[in-house]
Amino acid sequence: MSAAALSPAPAAPTRRDATARTARRYGTFALRRTGQALLVVLLAYVLVFLVLAAIPGDPISAQLENPQAGYTEEEKAQIRAFHGLDRPVLIQLLLALSQAVTGQLGTSLATSQPVTAMLAAAIPSTLALALTALLLALAIAAVLGLASRLLPTGRAGALIRSLPAVFLSTPNFLIGLVLIQVLAVQAGLFSIVEPESIGATLAAALTLAIPVSAQIAQVFITALDEAAGQDFAEVALARGLPPAQVVLRHLLRPSLLPTVTIVGLVLGEVLGGSLITEAIFGRAGVGTLVQKAVAAQDVPVLLAAVVLSALVFVLVNLVIDLFYPLLDPRLRGTEETR
Repeated sequence: MSAAALSPAPAAPTRRDATARTARRYGTFALRRTGQALLVVLLAYVLVFLVLAAIPGDPISAQLENPQAGYTEEEKAQIRAFHGLDRPVLIQLLLALSQAVTGQLGTSLATSQPVTAMLAAAIPSTLALALTALLLALAIAAVLGLASRLLPTGRAGALIRSLPAVFLSTPNFLIGLVLIQVLAVQAGLFSIVEPESIGATLAAALTLAIPVSAQIAQVFITALDEAAGQDFAEVALARGLPPAQVVLRHLLRPSLLPTVTIVGLVLGEVLGGSLITEAIFGRAGVGTLVQKAVAAQDVPVLLAAVVLSALVFVLVNLVIDLFYPLLDPRLRGTEETR
């Protein structure tokens, strides 16, 4: 008998080995996605900085060149040097990047206040508005999606399926004005002069949530319809399971994958819509800060606000990318081999 025949056979891989291998591959995938997200934020910062630097004019130059200001040439040079406007654009970019890494976003050209402090004062209001709007949008989309499957086919079902298109075609500002007229003026549920109150925040969030929920609901309804046409759904119905149980136990999970994707995509609309919504309801948030910065050509504030929005958008999509393989184990192998 040969030595090869006498040698012990290699041990079969255990469940623990398979779990460890999967964890290592997922860790590599997570690190790669995180690196890509950081690169996107860096490129967004550089691109926005160069675009804003190419725009002529700024409040400092306008103030210095005003004959009534009475600045001497030496004073003008000192002020320009303080704000770094006397250096080449690439040097300004490198200095701004080095400061941004440490959390220093420069000084406002219009108010001479630290941009970090201005954002810190504006973020809580916008964050409360955006999170409340996103939760309301998810709730509305979930109700519309589940109702489209659970309600009997007919006028009620057709009405539910038509609501997302109606919500999507209605302008944001029109929804806000209607809610102010109905809820504040006629019903008196909140006061217009108190935009940060709970009632005003809910009304503003609902203004932002209605058009956003339409996109999520459309994808959710389509995903539920596709899942309902699969063999496993027909088998579940043939077994006599109630429709609600079939939807919750068999249709909901496969429908979450495209729905989660659209949630990450509509986040940009939530952030962009906050500017209009804050203007309608008189809220002092990031949107109002950006509006004033655009009017004053305040480049550091605009740069910080735009990059902050890009950072939030990239982080949310990164979380969704990392959550995808956990939601559907079938995607782990596909993602890990890329």
